[in-house]
Amino acid sequence: MNARSGGESCLAGVRILDLTQFEAGPSCTEALAWLGAEVVKVENPNSGDPGRSLGGKPGVDDPYFLLFNANKKSLTVNLKDPKGLALVKDLAKKADVFVENFAPGAIERLGLGPDVVRALNPSIIYCQVKGFGEGSKHEKNLAFDMIAQACGGTMSITGERDGRPLKPGPSLGDTGTGMLLAISILGALYRRKETGQGDHLQVAMQDAMLHYIRIAFAAQARTGQAAGRAADSSVSGANPPMGTFPCKGGGLNDYVYVYTSRANPDHWRRMLKVIGREDLIGDARYDSPAARAEREAEVNEMIAAWTRQHTKHEAMEIIGAAGIPAGAVLDTMELSTDPSFEQRGIMPVIDHPKAGKFKMVAWPVRHSGSPPPVAPAPLLGAHTADVLSHWLDLPEGEIGTLRQTGVVG
Repeated sequence: MNARSGGESCLAGVRILDLTQFEAGPSCTEALAWLGAEVVKVENPNSGDPGRSLGGKPGVDDPYFLLFNANKKSLTVNLKDPKGLALVKDLAKKADVFVENFAPGAIERLGLGPDVVRALNPSIIYCQVKGFGEGSKHEKNLAFDMIAQACGGTMSITGERDGRPLKPGPSLGDTGTGMLLAISILGALYRRKETGQGDHLQVAMQDAMLHYIRIAFAAQARTGQAAGRAADSSVSGANPPMGTFPCKGGGLNDYVYVYTSRANPDHWRRMLKVIGREDLIGDARYDSPAARAEREAEVNEMIAAWTRQHTKHEAMEIIGAAGIPAGAVLDTMELSTDPSFEQRGIMPVIDHPKAGKFKMVAWPVRHSGSPPPVAPAPLLGAHTADVLSHWLDLPEGEIGTLRQTGVVG
């Protein structure tokens, strides 16, 4: 396989100045780094991205940081020093993309707002991630993943039907927002190749959540009422049997998810054969989705009586082989110890200079049969001299002086 086949050369030559922290911004820039962009993460010389120290283990970056900052370079600059600010402005002149997710108004107070940076480099794609959109009555509020999910509707449709709203497990507010911005950056870069035109991209985490609950708005449009919680079913409508069913073992995650589609009546008939109830095929009490919905508890218990006799893996295999969508509920340990993910490059083991061997969730898209390679997240300031040298052509002596005076780390 040649060196260009893994996707790492897709954005070769693209320079990204990354002033992001925690997850929403870093997940965006990491995606671009996996695709070959040179991503320079600008960090505070003393502590860097707060995500580095979440685990409280001195001198060792937390796994949280490692997972969201692979394939990047770290440049440490004191942005409160005029010389440090000038350095970042010089770097911005050389950059193709500038990304920040500071608190509202913070980047402007630093002197690196969109008007300033775009005046220095009119062709730059200047990108911002905020909690709430410009013009929102909450635009000055701080937000993290769970705030975005609360205010963006995802919690309102998650949980038991009559229970309290729950936060979905995936960090849709953070990484979900980051992916939407990454896609928009690619679009802006593509247009710029033809026009030379820069852009100012803004995405609010609350707004991004609306994108992920479009089926809930479809349900509301059909019923005229706010979409409700659907437990392990779907806000777009239940079609028994549909949901998680208990399996042999009785453990916390010993369940299999079974889905019989309204669009394919054969799923129900196949399921009856699997559980040994062929006698009910064609029975009007169960034959249509509407009829089964009226007997939901009874239908679900038929399936559960069968799944309890099988492990979740057995159930998935048997039901799946019958042509019915089914999936065992797998936890993070089961996923990380499944050798197929490592063998396929989806969850490779990296060798970090301080954290040691670390299994890393990588970019899942294959290019010519292979996902992009993964380089470990950078140590704080590890690439300061490298970036200043080859971006700004600063000589070694000048970089040494900047270090001695505390402008860079």
